[in-house]
Amino acid sequence: MGVRMSELVLESRDPQRLADFWCEVLGFEIVGREDDGGIEIGPAAGFGGLQPTIILSPNADPQRSRGRLHIDVSPVGDATRSAEVERILRAGGRHADIGQLGTEPWTVMQDPEGNVFCVLNAPIPVV
Repeated sequence: MGVRMSELVLESRDPQRLADFWCEVLGFEIVGREDDGGIEIGPAAGFGGLQPTIILSPNADPQRSRGRLHIDVSPVGDATRSAEVERILRAGGRHADIGQLGTEPWTVMQDPEGNVFCVLNAPIPVV
């Protein structure tokens, strides 16, 4: 393999608010700050590990539509989708209706700025 995903860049009206949300949801921490107000979050090991970091890049323009790219997250270990959805709701996420039927093996949600993501049903093992 020649390349691996190392970072995701998400434009944000309030990078600190999204950093707080995604750190809570993913168990990440702030691993860097940019002069322009951008914030990089990721696992404690930071950039270059098995998981990509997320750069929350400041952008004051309003989001015009649902993005064409979204993040999927999965329960880890013994966690369940329903328990993780409840935890994400407490962290500031909300349910999103994008036309799903309600029988999908995932739950569609939005972060505090309306970015859509899905919580999948299939857990992944603890690494």
